[in-house]
Amino acid sequence: MASILVVDDELSMREFLKILLEKEGHLVTTAAEGKTALALAEKQNFNLVISDIRMPGMSGLDLLARLKQLQAEIGVILITAFASPDDAVAAMKNGAFDYITKPFNVEEIKTVIRAVLKKRPQAEAVPASGFPEIIGQSPEMMKIFELIVKIAPTQANVLIYGESGTGKELVAKAIHNRSRVAANPFVPITCSAIPESLLESELFGHVKGSFTGAYADKTGLFQQADQGTAFLDEIGELTPIIQTKLLRVLQEREFMPVGSTKTRQVNVRIIAATNRVLEQEIISGKFREDLYYRLAVVPIRVPPLRERIGDVPLLVEYFLKKYSALLGKDVQTISSYGMEVLMQYDFPGNVRELENIIERGVALESSNIILPESLILSLHRQEKNKLDSGPARMPLFIAAEDEKELFEQGLEEILQRVEKKMILHALDRADHSKMRAADLLKLSFRSLRYKTKKHNID
Repeated sequence: MASILVVDDELSMREFLKILLEKEGHLVTTAAEGKTALALAEKQNFNLVISDIRMPGMSGLDLLARLKQLQAEIGVILITAFASPDDAVAAMKNGAFDYITKPFNVEEIKTVIRAVLKKRPQAEAVPASGFPEIIGQSPEMMKIFELIVKIAPTQANVLIYGESGTGKELVAKAIHNRSRVAANPFVPITCSAIPESLLESELFGHVKGSFTGAYADKTGLFQQADQGTAFLDEIGELTPIIQTKLLRVLQEREFMPVGSTKTRQVNVRIIAATNRVLEQEIISGKFREDLYYRLAVVPIRVPPLRERIGDVPLLVEYFLKKYSALLGKDVQTISSYGMEVLMQYDFPGNVRELENIIERGVALESSNIILPESLILSLHRQEKNKLDSGPARMPLFIAAEDEKELFEQGLEEILQRVEKKMILHALDRADHSKMRAADLLKLSFRSLRYKTKKHNID
Protein backbone atom coordinates (compact mmCIF):
# COMPACT_ATOMS: atom_id res chain seq x y z
CA MET A 1 0.00 0.00 0.00
CA ALA A 2 1.30 3.46 -0.91
CA SER A 3 0.25 7.05 -0.31
CA ILE A 4 -0.49 8.69 -3.67
CA LEU A 5 -1.42 12.28 -4.57
CA VAL A 6 -3.41 12.82 -7.80
CA VAL A 7 -3.36 16.36 -9.24
CA ASP A 8 -5.61 17.29 -12.18
CA ASP A 9 -7.93 20.20 -12.92
CA GLU A 10 -10.44 17.79 -14.50
CA LEU A 11 -12.76 16.26 -11.90
CA SER A 12 -13.45 13.20 -14.07
CA MET A 13 -9.75 12.37 -14.33
CA ARG A 14 -9.20 12.81 -10.58
CA GLU A 15 -12.12 10.51 -9.80
CA PHE A 16 -11.05 7.94 -12.39
CA LEU A 17 -7.50 7.70 -11.01
CA LYS A 18 -8.73 7.69 -7.41
CA ILE A 19 -11.03 4.71 -8.07
CA LEU A 20 -8.34 2.90 -10.06
CA LEU A 21 -5.67 3.34 -7.40
CA GLU A 22 -7.92 2.56 -4.44
CA LYS A 23 -8.83 -0.73 -6.12
CA GLU A 24 -5.09 -1.45 -6.16
CA GLY A 25 -5.06 -0.95 -2.37
CA HIS A 26 -3.47 2.52 -2.19
CA LEU A 27 -4.36 5.57 -0.08
CA VAL A 28 -5.30 8.34 -2.52
CA THR A 29 -5.50 12.12 -1.99
CA THR A 30 -6.61 14.45 -4.80
CA ALA A 31 -6.02 18.10 -5.63
CA ALA A 32 -7.47 20.29 -8.40
CA GLU A 33 -4.45 22.57 -8.78
CA GLY A 34 -0.71 22.71 -8.22
CA LYS A 35 -0.72 25.13 -5.26
CA THR A 36 -3.13 22.92 -3.31
CA ALA A 37 -1.03 19.86 -4.13
CA LEU A 38 2.14 21.59 -2.96
CA ALA A 39 0.49 22.58 0.33
CA LEU A 40 -0.56 18.96 0.88
CA ALA A 41 2.95 17.71 0.09
CA GLU A 42 4.43 20.14 2.65
CA LYS A 43 2.29 18.54 5.37
CA GLN A 44 2.45 14.88 4.30
CA ASN A 45 5.01 12.62 2.67
CA PHE A 46 3.62 10.96 -0.46
CA ASN A 47 5.19 7.92 -2.11
CA LEU A 48 3.97 9.02 -5.53
CA VAL A 49 2.46 12.09 -7.21
CA ILE A 50 0.53 11.79 -10.48
CA SER A 51 -0.03 15.20 -12.01
CA ASP A 52 -1.41 16.73 -15.18
CA ILE A 53 1.03 19.09 -16.91
CA ARG A 54 -1.29 21.82 -18.21
CA MET A 55 -3.32 23.26 -15.34
CA PRO A 56 -4.40 26.80 -14.42
CA GLY A 57 -1.89 28.56 -12.20
CA MET A 58 1.00 26.28 -11.32
CA SER A 59 1.81 23.83 -14.14
CA GLY A 60 2.74 20.20 -13.59
CA LEU A 61 6.35 20.98 -14.53
CA ASP A 62 6.52 23.75 -11.91
CA LEU A 63 4.92 21.44 -9.35
CA LEU A 64 7.51 18.77 -10.19
CA ALA A 65 10.38 21.18 -9.50
CA ARG A 66 8.90 22.25 -6.16
CA LEU A 67 8.15 18.67 -5.10
CA LYS A 68 11.75 17.62 -5.80
CA GLN A 69 12.96 20.45 -3.56
CA LEU A 70 10.73 19.15 -0.76
CA GLN A 71 11.56 15.45 -1.20
CA ALA A 72 14.28 14.53 -3.68
CA GLU A 73 13.36 10.83 -3.82
CA ILE A 74 9.61 11.32 -4.42
CA GLY A 75 8.26 9.56 -7.50
CA VAL A 76 6.41 11.79 -9.97
CA ILE A 77 4.46 10.75 -13.07
CA LEU A 78 3.28 13.51 -15.40
CA ILE A 79 0.31 13.05 -17.73
CA THR A 80 -0.98 15.26 -20.53
CA ALA A 81 -3.42 15.31 -23.41
CA PHE A 82 -1.07 17.58 -25.38
CA ALA A 83 2.00 15.51 -26.20
CA SER A 84 5.05 17.74 -26.58
CA PRO A 85 8.66 16.58 -27.02
CA ASP A 86 9.83 19.70 -25.14
CA ASP A 87 7.57 18.89 -22.20
CA ALA A 88 8.76 15.29 -22.17
CA VAL A 89 12.43 16.33 -22.13
CA ALA A 90 11.80 18.95 -19.44
CA ALA A 91 9.87 16.44 -17.32
CA MET A 92 12.57 13.78 -17.45
CA LYS A 93 15.39 16.27 -16.91
CA ASN A 94 13.67 17.63 -13.82
CA GLY A 95 13.39 14.17 -12.30
CA ALA A 96 9.99 12.81 -13.36
CA PHE A 97 9.87 9.03 -13.34
CA ASP A 98 7.72 8.92 -16.47
CA TYR A 99 5.68 11.03 -18.91
CA ILE A 100 2.38 9.59 -20.18
CA THR A 101 0.11 10.94 -22.90
CA LYS A 102 -3.68 10.72 -22.86
CA PRO A 103 -5.52 8.62 -23.73
CA PHE A 104 -3.53 5.98 -21.89
CA ASN A 105 -4.14 2.29 -21.38
CA VAL A 106 -5.20 1.34 -17.83
CA GLU A 107 -2.72 -1.56 -17.67
CA GLU A 108 0.01 0.72 -18.96
CA ILE A 109 -0.38 3.25 -16.16
CA LYS A 110 -0.70 0.45 -13.59
CA THR A 111 2.64 -0.93 -14.79
CA VAL A 112 4.34 2.46 -14.55
CA ILE A 113 2.91 3.05 -11.05
CA ARG A 114 4.14 -0.33 -9.84
CA ALA A 115 7.58 0.42 -11.27
CA VAL A 116 7.93 3.78 -9.52
CA LEU A 117 6.71 2.35 -6.20
CA LYS A 118 9.26 -0.45 -6.40
CA LYS A 119 12.08 2.01 -7.05
CA ARG A 120 14.29 2.56 -4.01
CA PRO A 121 17.47 4.57 -3.42
CA GLN A 122 20.25 2.95 -5.41
CA ALA A 123 22.24 0.25 -3.63
CA GLU A 124 25.57 -1.17 -4.54
CA ALA A 125 25.26 -3.18 -7.74
CA VAL A 126 26.87 -6.29 -6.28
CA PRO A 127 25.11 -9.64 -6.68
CA ALA A 128 23.97 -11.46 -3.58
CA SER A 129 26.19 -14.33 -4.69
CA GLY A 130 29.25 -12.37 -3.51
CA PHE A 131 31.04 -11.85 -6.84
CA PRO A 132 31.95 -8.14 -6.94
CA GLU A 133 34.05 -8.71 -10.09
CA ILE A 134 30.97 -9.73 -12.10
CA ILE A 135 27.69 -7.79 -12.23
CA GLY A 136 24.70 -10.05 -12.77
CA GLN A 137 21.87 -11.86 -11.01
CA SER A 138 20.23 -13.64 -13.94
CA PRO A 139 19.80 -17.45 -13.81
CA GLU A 140 22.48 -17.79 -16.50
CA MET A 141 25.04 -15.93 -14.40
CA MET A 142 24.05 -17.69 -11.18
CA LYS A 143 24.98 -21.00 -12.85
CA ILE A 144 28.41 -19.59 -13.66
CA PHE A 145 28.85 -18.38 -10.08
CA GLU A 146 28.03 -21.86 -8.79
CA LEU A 147 30.57 -23.40 -11.19
CA ILE A 148 33.28 -20.92 -10.14
CA VAL A 149 32.79 -21.85 -6.49
CA LYS A 150 33.23 -25.54 -7.34
CA ILE A 151 36.28 -25.31 -9.58
CA ALA A 152 38.24 -22.40 -8.06
CA PRO A 153 39.92 -24.43 -5.26
CA THR A 154 41.11 -27.09 -7.72
CA GLN A 155 44.10 -26.97 -10.06
CA ALA A 156 42.01 -27.89 -13.13
CA ASN A 157 42.68 -25.90 -16.28
CA VAL A 158 39.69 -23.90 -17.52
CA LEU A 159 38.55 -22.85 -21.00
CA ILE A 160 36.19 -19.87 -21.03
CA TYR A 161 34.38 -19.25 -24.29
CA GLY A 162 31.85 -16.71 -25.49
CA GLU A 163 31.41 -13.69 -27.73
CA SER A 164 33.66 -10.64 -27.50
CA GLY A 165 32.71 -8.28 -24.71
CA THR A 166 30.93 -10.80 -22.49
CA GLY A 167 33.43 -10.56 -19.61
CA LYS A 168 35.55 -13.68 -19.97
CA GLU A 169 38.56 -12.14 -18.20
CA LEU A 170 36.34 -11.16 -15.26
CA VAL A 171 35.33 -14.81 -14.89
CA ALA A 172 39.01 -15.81 -15.03
CA LYS A 173 39.87 -13.30 -12.28
CA ALA A 174 36.98 -14.54 -10.15
CA ILE A 175 38.31 -18.10 -10.41
CA HIS A 176 41.84 -16.98 -9.45
CA ASN A 177 40.61 -14.81 -6.56
CA ARG A 178 38.85 -17.82 -5.00
CA SER A 179 41.65 -20.30 -5.63
CA ARG A 180 44.31 -21.55 -3.23
CA VAL A 181 46.88 -19.38 -5.03
CA ALA A 182 44.87 -16.12 -4.87
CA ALA A 183 47.81 -14.38 -3.17
CA ASN A 184 50.12 -15.30 -6.07
CA PRO A 185 50.31 -13.63 -9.51
CA PHE A 186 47.46 -13.51 -12.03
CA VAL A 187 49.21 -12.81 -15.34
CA PRO A 188 47.03 -12.04 -18.40
CA ILE A 189 48.17 -11.98 -22.01
CA THR A 190 46.14 -11.40 -25.17
CA CYS A 191 47.55 -13.77 -27.78
CA SER A 192 46.29 -11.79 -30.79
CA ALA A 193 47.78 -8.49 -29.56
CA ILE A 194 51.41 -9.62 -29.90
CA PRO A 195 53.16 -10.16 -33.26
CA GLU A 196 53.80 -13.82 -34.03
CA SER A 197 57.58 -13.26 -34.06
CA LEU A 198 57.49 -11.95 -30.47
CA LEU A 199 54.81 -14.19 -28.97
CA GLU A 200 57.15 -17.09 -28.12
CA SER A 201 59.46 -14.72 -26.27
CA GLU A 202 56.50 -13.15 -24.41
CA LEU A 203 55.24 -16.56 -23.28
CA PHE A 204 58.51 -18.36 -22.53
CA GLY A 205 61.09 -15.58 -22.23
CA HIS A 206 64.49 -15.47 -23.92
CA VAL A 207 68.18 -15.33 -23.10
CA LYS A 208 70.53 -12.52 -23.98
CA GLY A 209 71.76 -12.64 -27.59
CA SER A 210 69.20 -15.21 -28.74
CA PHE A 211 68.06 -12.88 -31.55
CA THR A 212 68.62 -9.34 -32.81
CA GLY A 213 67.47 -6.94 -30.10
CA ALA A 214 67.75 -9.47 -27.25
CA TYR A 215 70.11 -7.29 -25.21
CA ALA A 216 69.27 -8.97 -21.90
CA ASP A 217 67.53 -11.99 -20.47
CA LYS A 218 63.73 -11.69 -20.43
CA THR A 219 61.29 -13.40 -18.06
CA GLY A 220 58.30 -14.83 -19.90
CA LEU A 221 54.64 -15.07 -18.91
CA PHE A 222 54.84 -18.57 -17.51
CA GLN A 223 57.79 -17.78 -15.28
CA GLN A 224 56.03 -14.62 -14.03
CA ALA A 225 52.91 -16.67 -13.24
CA ASP A 226 54.78 -19.46 -11.46
CA GLN A 227 52.75 -20.67 -8.43
CA GLY A 228 49.84 -18.58 -9.71
CA THR A 229 47.53 -18.30 -12.74
CA ALA A 230 48.29 -17.56 -16.39
CA PHE A 231 45.33 -16.19 -18.38
CA LEU A 232 45.67 -16.74 -22.13
CA ASP A 233 43.02 -14.67 -23.91
CA GLU A 234 42.13 -15.37 -27.56
CA ILE A 235 43.85 -18.75 -27.38
CA GLY A 236 42.50 -19.63 -30.83
CA GLU A 237 44.99 -17.20 -32.39
CA LEU A 238 48.07 -19.27 -31.45
CA THR A 239 50.19 -20.62 -34.29
CA PRO A 240 50.80 -24.41 -34.58
CA ILE A 241 54.39 -24.04 -33.28
CA ILE A 242 53.30 -22.12 -30.17
CA GLN A 243 50.46 -24.62 -29.63
CA THR A 244 53.00 -27.44 -29.54
CA LYS A 245 55.18 -25.64 -26.99
CA LEU A 246 52.16 -24.78 -24.87
CA LEU A 247 51.13 -28.44 -24.86
CA ARG A 248 54.54 -29.33 -23.40
CA VAL A 249 54.00 -26.83 -20.57
CA LEU A 250 50.65 -28.45 -19.80
CA GLN A 251 51.97 -32.01 -19.96
CA GLU A 252 55.46 -31.73 -18.46
CA ARG A 253 55.19 -28.52 -16.41
CA GLU A 254 58.36 -27.25 -18.07
CA PHE A 255 59.42 -24.92 -20.88
CA MET A 256 62.55 -23.68 -22.60
CA PRO A 257 63.20 -19.94 -23.11
CA VAL A 258 64.07 -18.78 -26.64
CA GLY A 259 67.79 -19.30 -27.27
CA SER A 260 68.31 -21.43 -24.15
CA THR A 261 69.38 -25.08 -23.96
CA LYS A 262 68.04 -25.61 -20.45
CA THR A 263 64.46 -26.33 -19.46
CA ARG A 264 62.80 -24.59 -16.55
CA GLN A 265 60.19 -26.08 -14.25
CA VAL A 266 56.97 -24.21 -13.63
CA ASN A 267 53.83 -24.78 -11.55
CA VAL A 268 51.10 -22.67 -13.06
CA ARG A 269 47.37 -22.99 -13.58
CA ILE A 270 46.21 -22.04 -17.06
CA ILE A 271 42.88 -20.36 -17.79
CA ALA A 272 42.30 -19.81 -21.48
CA ALA A 273 39.58 -17.87 -23.29
CA THR A 274 38.32 -17.67 -26.86
CA ASN A 275 35.52 -16.21 -28.93
CA ARG A 276 36.04 -18.90 -31.56
CA VAL A 277 34.42 -22.31 -31.82
CA LEU A 278 37.55 -24.40 -31.22
CA GLU A 279 35.82 -27.65 -32.19
CA GLN A 280 35.49 -26.25 -35.72
CA GLU A 281 39.10 -25.07 -35.63
CA ILE A 282 40.13 -28.66 -34.78
CA ILE A 283 38.18 -30.02 -37.75
CA SER A 284 39.83 -27.50 -40.10
CA GLY A 285 43.26 -28.38 -38.71
CA LYS A 286 43.96 -24.96 -37.17
CA PHE A 287 43.93 -26.09 -33.55
CA ARG A 288 45.44 -29.16 -31.93
CA GLU A 289 42.89 -31.59 -30.54
CA ASP A 290 45.19 -32.80 -27.74
CA LEU A 291 45.82 -29.19 -26.66
CA TYR A 292 42.08 -28.50 -26.64
CA TYR A 293 41.38 -31.35 -24.23
CA ARG A 294 44.23 -30.27 -21.98
CA LEU A 295 42.84 -26.74 -21.81
CA ALA A 296 39.12 -27.55 -21.59
CA VAL A 297 39.21 -29.71 -18.46
CA VAL A 298 36.41 -27.43 -17.25
CA PRO A 299 34.69 -25.45 -20.06
CA ILE A 300 32.65 -22.38 -19.12
CA ARG A 301 30.36 -20.59 -21.56
CA VAL A 302 29.73 -16.92 -20.81
CA PRO A 303 26.35 -16.02 -22.37
CA PRO A 304 25.94 -12.95 -24.57
CA LEU A 305 24.07 -10.03 -22.99
CA ARG A 306 20.98 -10.63 -25.16
CA GLU A 307 20.57 -14.00 -23.38
CA ARG A 308 20.61 -12.33 -19.95
CA ILE A 309 18.84 -9.08 -20.75
CA GLY A 310 17.45 -9.03 -17.20
CA ASP A 311 20.93 -8.00 -16.00
CA VAL A 312 20.86 -4.78 -18.06
CA PRO A 313 19.30 -2.56 -15.33
CA LEU A 314 21.89 -3.76 -12.79
CA LEU A 315 24.75 -3.15 -15.23
CA VAL A 316 23.38 0.28 -16.17
CA GLU A 317 23.25 1.25 -12.48
CA TYR A 318 26.84 0.08 -11.98
CA PHE A 319 28.19 1.93 -15.04
CA LEU A 320 26.23 5.10 -14.18
CA LYS A 321 27.94 5.26 -10.79
CA LYS A 322 31.34 4.42 -12.27
CA TYR A 323 31.34 7.05 -15.03
CA SER A 324 29.54 9.75 -13.07
CA ALA A 325 32.45 9.56 -10.62
CA LEU A 326 35.15 9.29 -13.31
CA LEU A 327 33.76 12.13 -15.44
CA GLY A 328 32.78 14.37 -12.55
CA LYS A 329 29.08 14.35 -13.48
CA ASP A 330 25.95 13.99 -11.34
CA VAL A 331 24.02 11.60 -13.59
CA GLN A 332 22.00 9.51 -11.16
CA THR A 333 19.63 7.43 -13.28
CA ILE A 334 18.24 6.71 -16.74
CA SER A 335 14.75 7.58 -17.97
CA SER A 336 12.19 4.81 -18.34
CA TYR A 337 12.17 5.51 -22.10
CA GLY A 338 15.95 5.11 -22.19
CA MET A 339 15.82 1.86 -20.25
CA GLU A 340 13.09 0.60 -22.58
CA VAL A 341 15.39 1.28 -25.54
CA LEU A 342 18.22 -0.69 -23.93
CA MET A 343 15.97 -3.60 -22.94
CA GLN A 344 14.90 -4.04 -26.59
CA TYR A 345 18.45 -3.80 -28.01
CA ASP A 346 20.39 -6.99 -28.76
CA PHE A 347 23.91 -5.66 -27.91
CA PRO A 348 26.18 -7.15 -30.59
CA GLY A 349 29.12 -5.87 -28.52
CA ASN A 350 27.69 -7.30 -25.28
CA VAL A 351 28.62 -5.83 -21.86
CA ARG A 352 31.56 -3.91 -23.33
CA GLU A 353 29.16 -2.16 -25.73
CA LEU A 354 26.68 -1.36 -22.94
CA GLU A 355 29.51 0.15 -20.88
CA ASN A 356 30.51 2.29 -23.86
CA ILE A 357 26.90 3.43 -24.39
CA ILE A 358 26.51 4.48 -20.75
CA GLU A 359 29.91 6.19 -20.63
CA ARG A 360 29.00 8.19 -23.74
CA GLY A 361 25.53 8.93 -22.33
CA VAL A 362 26.98 10.27 -19.08
CA ALA A 363 29.47 12.40 -21.03
CA LEU A 364 26.77 13.87 -23.31
CA GLU A 365 24.02 14.40 -20.73
CA SER A 366 23.70 17.87 -19.19
CA SER A 367 21.08 16.91 -16.58
CA ASN A 368 21.06 14.28 -13.83
CA ILE A 369 19.16 11.71 -15.90
CA ILE A 370 20.11 10.01 -19.17
CA LEU A 371 17.47 10.61 -21.83
CA PRO A 372 17.03 8.49 -24.99
CA GLU A 373 18.67 11.11 -27.21
CA SER A 374 21.93 10.61 -25.27
CA LEU A 375 21.94 6.88 -26.10
CA ILE A 376 23.72 6.06 -29.36
CA LEU A 377 23.13 2.48 -30.47
CA SER A 378 24.91 1.00 -33.47
CA LEU A 379 21.88 -0.96 -34.65
CA HIS A 380 19.73 2.16 -34.68
CA ARG A 381 22.27 3.93 -36.86
CA GLN A 382 22.23 0.99 -39.26
CA GLU A 383 18.43 1.08 -39.46
CA LYS A 384 18.51 4.81 -40.15
CA ASN A 385 20.98 4.22 -42.97
CA LYS A 386 18.73 1.51 -44.42
CA LEU A 387 15.78 3.90 -44.39
CA ASP A 388 17.81 6.74 -45.90
CA SER A 389 19.56 4.76 -48.63
CA GLY A 390 17.74 1.44 -49.03
CA PRO A 391 16.43 0.38 -52.45
CA ALA A 392 12.84 0.06 -51.30
CA ARG A 393 12.26 3.80 -50.77
CA MET A 394 8.65 4.62 -49.96
CA PRO A 395 6.81 7.18 -52.12
CA LEU A 396 5.28 10.09 -50.21
CA PHE A 397 1.74 9.52 -51.49
CA ILE A 398 0.02 6.29 -52.46
CA ALA A 399 -0.68 5.85 -56.14
CA ALA A 400 -4.43 6.52 -56.01
CA GLU A 401 -4.00 9.96 -54.48
CA ASP A 402 -4.43 12.09 -57.61
CA GLU A 403 -5.73 15.63 -57.54
CA LYS A 404 -9.40 14.64 -57.90
CA GLU A 405 -9.26 12.16 -55.00
CA LEU A 406 -7.40 14.69 -52.85
CA PHE A 407 -10.23 17.20 -53.06
CA GLU A 408 -12.95 14.54 -52.76
CA GLN A 409 -11.55 13.03 -49.57
CA GLY A 410 -9.99 16.09 -47.98
CA LEU A 411 -6.49 16.76 -46.71
CA GLU A 412 -7.04 15.23 -43.25
CA GLU A 413 -8.05 11.81 -44.60
CA ILE A 414 -5.20 11.77 -47.10
CA LEU A 415 -2.69 12.64 -44.35
CA GLN A 416 -4.03 9.85 -42.15
CA ARG A 417 -3.55 7.35 -44.97
CA VAL A 418 0.00 8.57 -45.58
CA GLU A 419 0.76 8.39 -41.84
CA LYS A 420 -0.46 4.80 -41.65
CA LYS A 421 1.58 3.81 -44.70
CA MET A 422 4.75 5.38 -43.25
CA ILE A 423 4.23 3.56 -39.93
CA LEU A 424 3.75 0.21 -41.69
CA HIS A 425 6.85 0.83 -43.79
CA ALA A 426 8.94 1.73 -40.73
CA LEU A 427 7.72 -1.35 -38.83
CA ASP A 428 8.70 -3.51 -41.78
CA ARG A 429 12.17 -1.93 -41.87
CA ALA A 430 12.53 -2.43 -38.11
CA ASP A 431 11.52 -6.11 -38.22
CA HIS A 432 8.29 -5.18 -36.40
CA SER A 433 10.09 -3.65 -33.39
CA LYS A 434 8.05 -0.64 -32.31
CA MET A 435 11.01 0.86 -30.49
CA ARG A 436 13.22 0.83 -33.59
CA ALA A 437 10.35 1.96 -35.82
CA ALA A 438 9.76 4.94 -33.53
CA ASP A 439 13.45 5.79 -33.82
CA LEU A 440 13.27 5.65 -37.62
CA LEU A 441 10.21 7.91 -37.67
CA LYS A 442 11.76 10.28 -35.10
CA LEU A 443 8.81 9.73 -32.74
CA SER A 444 8.72 8.85 -29.07
CA PHE A 445 7.83 5.24 -28.34
CA ARG A 446 4.56 6.31 -26.71
CA SER A 447 3.58 8.48 -29.70
CA LEU A 448 4.08 5.55 -32.05
CA ARG A 449 2.13 3.24 -29.76
CA TYR A 450 -0.77 5.74 -29.74
CA LYS A 451 -0.69 6.02 -33.55
CA THR A 452 -0.61 2.24 -34.10
CA LYS A 453 -3.69 1.90 -31.90
CA LYS A 454 -5.39 4.74 -33.79
CA HIS A 455 -4.77 3.02 -37.14
CA ASN A 456 -5.56 -0.47 -35.77
CA ILE A 457 -2.07 -1.72 -36.58
CA ASP A 458 -1.30 -4.90 -34.66
